[in-house]
Amino acid sequence: MPNANEDTPTALSQVQQRAVSELLRVAPVADDLARRFQEAGFSLALVGGSVRDALLGRLGNDLDFTTDARPEDVLKIVRPWADAVWEVGIAFGTVGAQKKARVEGVERCFQIEVTTYRSEAYDRTSRKPEVSYGDSIEEDLVRRDFTVNAMALALPEKEFVDPHGGLADLAARVLRTPGTPEESFSDDPLRMMRAARFAAQLDFEVAPEVVAAMNEMAGRIEIVSAERVRDELNKLILSAHPRKGLTLLVETGLAGHVLPELPALRLESDEHHRHKDVYDHTLIVLEQAIALEEDGPDLTLRLAALLHDIGKPRTRRFEKDGRVSFHHHEVVGAKMTKKRMTALKYSNELVKDVSRLVELHLRFHGYGTGEWTDSAVRRYVRDAGPLLDRLHKLTRSDCTTRNKRKASALSRAYDGLEKRISELQEREELDAIRPDLDGNQVMEILGVKPGPVVGRAYKHMLELRLEHGPMEHDAAVAALKEWWAQQDVSRET
Repeated sequence: MPNANEDTPTALSQVQQRAVSELLRVAPVADDLARRFQEAGFSLALVGGSVRDALLGRLGNDLDFTTDARPEDVLKIVRPWADAVWEVGIAFGTVGAQKKARVEGVERCFQIEVTTYRSEAYDRTSRKPEVSYGDSIEEDLVRRDFTVNAMALALPEKEFVDPHGGLADLAARVLRTPGTPEESFSDDPLRMMRAARFAAQLDFEVAPEVVAAMNEMAGRIEIVSAERVRDELNKLILSAHPRKGLTLLVETGLAGHVLPELPALRLESDEHHRHKDVYDHTLIVLEQAIALEEDGPDLTLRLAALLHDIGKPRTRRFEKDGRVSFHHHEVVGAKMTKKRMTALKYSNELVKDVSRLVELHLRFHGYGTGEWTDSAVRRYVRDAGPLLDRLHKLTRSDCTTRNKRKASALSRAYDGLEKRISELQEREELDAIRPDLDGNQVMEILGVKPGPVVGRAYKHMLELRLEHGPMEHDAAVAALKEWWAQQDVSRET
């Protein structure tokens, strides 16, 4: 890494100093591996995100390398050295490995990827890149997405390779492409989403010519597989500044292809917040939900915040008194959420959880400002199930009014609900509300065999449990028999 000279801007000097510190920290692993490649007649360089993160002072245990060795040669070198090796990405020239090493007296586990110099491009109809191997690191770097990811550190001599001015762009906190953005995005249209993702992760600005190309080529994202789009969207949403990336997706037209429900919110007025549209409200809700996170980024919560109002455009009605209403937008929004997330190939469990949160996000307001009954609290907890904590956060985040008195009243009301839940949880097992009699007991008491009648009896007992709380066994039996006496026994059996 070259030292800063008198003509080097202060920002460059600072990033270089951070890089030296970070690279020295991982040197025992990187240098050891590089010597093995050198002895086998190949070169090795730390590359891409690893160099960028080293320059930013945030290099972790994930190390990316590039080499002139072909994958089969990489395997021969890495297998005897690594603790574990995997070949999942070998079709694209990448060999993965895991290596434990003591660094500064502490044992650390490094996740390593070694990729053969390569170039890749899409044709107009393909969803998968065509991979071909290159022979020089310069050829490898020019195919990379952005200049800040097109830097390398040749090992073990530690020669800094930066043919496209990535260091200067890093210091300026700007995202540019090594070649023209049109060529870069034509090679891999997903890079347009990566521009938004890196802007959100690093809080960088995207160069005007890159934004212009994103606007012009947004439709090209259609050839990228749903799985790759989903993964990129997740990284953006889980970033430190998701609003920045989402805004870029919307403004360039990319969101219209990958998440069209989001830009559709821009033209819809929110009935409770007439000073802002639903789109702006949604981004504020997302930011407020993030502020309530306790154990790091929560994809389920963030997706629910982002999608909670997407049903409003389809449910907008102009009332006779001049108001705009969105009746049942939470129900419509839950269905739309399921459809969009399914199209993006999210897991069934995540689709179910996010859709449920969207469906429940107005439940609190449905109870009004009065005192919550025990029955209402039980039903709220039952319906939320394991999502209760996230529902608390989403509901609180959904208040974006600038009216301090109204915001304070809503906050106090929800404080009251959480207090009621806590009080009931001390007396009852709210997290697992079940009838006081199970299916076997119902059959024994009524003298019936398995069938629909047992399910109806179970449902009746569950309603009693929700309405009145736990019952003593004898009282539960009496209640079941009273219900049974009211049924048409001859038809039921």
